[in-house]
Amino acid sequence: MRIHFLQHVAFETPGLIGEWAGQRGHSLTGTRLDLGEPLPSLESFDLLLVMGGPMSVNDEHIYDWLRPEKRLIAAAMAAGKFVLGVCLGSQMLAEVLGSTIYRNQEKEIGWLPVHTTGTGSLFEDMPAEFTVFHWHGETYDIPPGATHLASTAGCRSQAFETDRCLALQFHMEMTEPIIQDLLAHCAGDLGLGPYQQPADQIHSETWRLAETKRLLFTLLDRVSTRVFVVA
Repeated sequence: MRIHFLQHVAFETPGLIGEWAGQRGHSLTGTRLDLGEPLPSLESFDLLLVMGGPMSVNDEHIYDWLRPEKRLIAAAMAAGKFVLGVCLGSQMLAEVLGSTIYRNQEKEIGWLPVHTTGTGSLFEDMPAEFTVFHWHGETYDIPPGATHLASTAGCRSQAFETDRCLALQFHMEMTEPIIQDLLAHCAGDLGLGPYQQPADQIHSETWRLAETKRLLFTLLDRVSTRVFVVA
């Protein structure tokens, strides 16, 4: 399987998704949109991976690559490709599918429990609750026709799927170096909200990455089956 990722800043990389791809023998290429690199052709990938970033989906007046990126996401799904969106990437999927992206009532930053809805084939047999890493201040309503997969106490729309995409508002791809980079580059996001953890608590709970990795690899194995079905 040929995986191509769209990266928006240096410090939000595919992380554990890249490790999974290597273990499974899948190819992994990428585009750094923040460096002005050109978007890939539809013929060059089977799975499109859209990473996170500190910007907003609504910042088209600041980042001129947002509009063509959204067009590529829409074209990929229309062509029968599969798209996996993480955080900002999930918000792009939501917008492409008809939702509006808006500021969440509270920021979510740190290790917070996710509650699954018990629906959706990709989340079948996932735990009813699991704790993963979050870093976002915006949200969206589940797009029309999509299946709502998960929520948190602070944000209802945490994950959804269609036959052509999976959107994850939270971060299952995290590694310790990526978390360290986020804390270094986005320290200004940290606050005292009810769903925000201080940096020392975030560091102290990185032991959770082992369970996150196990769940992520199971989920990605299911995604890869979906890719081959629709390709």
